[in-house]
Amino acid sequence: MENIQAINELASQTHFTTFDWVIVIVYLMGSLVIGWIGRQFVSDMTGFIGAGRSIGTRLGIASMAGTEMGLITVMYSAQKGFTGGFAAFHIALLAGMVALFVGITGFIVCRLRAMQVLTIPEFYERRFGRKVRVLGGILLVMGGILNMGLFLKVGSMFIVGITGLSADGQALRITMTILIALVLTYTILGGMISVVITDYIQFVILAFGTLLTTGLCIQALGGWDTIVSVMTEQKGEAAFNPFVQDGGFGPDYVAWMLFLGLVNCAIWPTAIARALVMKSPEAVNRQFMWSAIPFTIRQMIPYFWGICAFVFIMTRAPDLQQAFFPDDPGVEAKNNLFAMPIFLGRILPVGVIGLITAAMIAAFMSTHDSYLLCWSSVITQDIIAPSRKKPLSQKSRVLITRIAIVAIGAYIWFWGLFYQGSDDIWDYMSITGAVYFSGAFALLWGGLYWRRASRVGAVLSLCAGFLAVLGLTPVQAAIGWVDAAGVARYSGATIGLSIVGLASVLFIVGSLLFPDDTLYRDREEFVREFGPDRDSSSGHS
Repeated sequence: MENIQAINELASQTHFTTFDWVIVIVYLMGSLVIGWIGRQFVSDMTGFIGAGRSIGTRLGIASMAGTEMGLITVMYSAQKGFTGGFAAFHIALLAGMVALFVGITGFIVCRLRAMQVLTIPEFYERRFGRKVRVLGGILLVMGGILNMGLFLKVGSMFIVGITGLSADGQALRITMTILIALVLTYTILGGMISVVITDYIQFVILAFGTLLTTGLCIQALGGWDTIVSVMTEQKGEAAFNPFVQDGGFGPDYVAWMLFLGLVNCAIWPTAIARALVMKSPEAVNRQFMWSAIPFTIRQMIPYFWGICAFVFIMTRAPDLQQAFFPDDPGVEAKNNLFAMPIFLGRILPVGVIGLITAAMIAAFMSTHDSYLLCWSSVITQDIIAPSRKKPLSQKSRVLITRIAIVAIGAYIWFWGLFYQGSDDIWDYMSITGAVYFSGAFALLWGGLYWRRASRVGAVLSLCAGFLAVLGLTPVQAAIGWVDAAGVARYSGATIGLSIVGLASVLFIVGSLLFPDDTLYRDREEFVREFGPDRDSSSGHS
């Protein structure tokens, strides 16, 4: 990591003690016990990755909230609050509004649950054929695993900042190795059962810990009025208005965040996985309606922590101010991802800091177990199994999934500890995720609601998603889309929206020009499986 010695010095004033380590270790050991208990409920693939489709509404809501408020979410959200101020709140508000919309309408998720599929590519096969399923599975795994490649590194940055661990030597590597080993162990043992139970425990810890921490942040800075005053003085209107371009957002960014809100709750596989394990489509409706609240809070609170870190640094910590905002233009500013955990390490008291660290590590583990289970099950169910002539037994499917979990975990360990890229975390995740969801969005809304959707349209849409990598600054630099100062010509938001639009257009045009021979099935059969299609109201056949 950059300037390791300086980061160690900045984090050395933490209040983290041995007592706090005890809190953390007790929680981690409890996770292993949960995985072992969950093991007895796993007998087939549905039980391993779908929890037997027996999850009720309350546990489903807690699991959804626990998964979506991962440590990576806390870190990149705090970074947005640190750089964008209160204007960053629009991202969380839009996410909550979209989750409520999905809960009321059941858009995409309820129809998928009614079909009783285990993965999104499984739907691709039922709607468009086996080849589309395999192609969709490959793209999903590529985008998904690349998307989570920085999770471990960002998690390690939080631990360095809040605990004062040395960023050099072996301490950090040993800590993160133990952490990923624990995640792999209980995920492999219990599958979705242990994941959901752990998510519930994490939800309870986070609900208490985040509210307590937020109150302590406000108290440490002298109250709400002080926070607002400093943000107004330092950033002006841009601190509150997301439509101000100079604040780092702007209208195109707001539109991109609205679409990402839909992606996060109705298209992203880890969220869809929560819908597919619910008892019924009606339970899915209730799950998403009530999840609108945690979908909003999961980002809004970390935004506020980032804002508080900014105010603390600008008013109470001159050493940190020089580190993150050096007066000398020749001095490199420290990575602002460290700002929030260092701030919490300095203001939280003993005991509370251990509880919050345990909660954040729980968040780290919850996100990783869900992602590991999701991507490994896609590898088994949607790439390997459909490519074989001889069907895989349930025992073989579970074994292959467990092997895939270990392989992905090894990649995460290597990539997270040794990757030295400087990409913005949220932009990196949005664009790498778009490699999958740009095409998946068209396939889901088209396949579920439009009878004329065809295989050719599906393939064209999926392939268009590859172009989303143009939103990454290094890619734009490689093809000359940067100015003299090295600034990208097109923002990630502009590229992302353009690729989503392109994928949808190609899906529609390809379906109309190259329809399937039988229009997939007659209208009556389509309605029985998917519900009324768009042609029903127009009288077209």
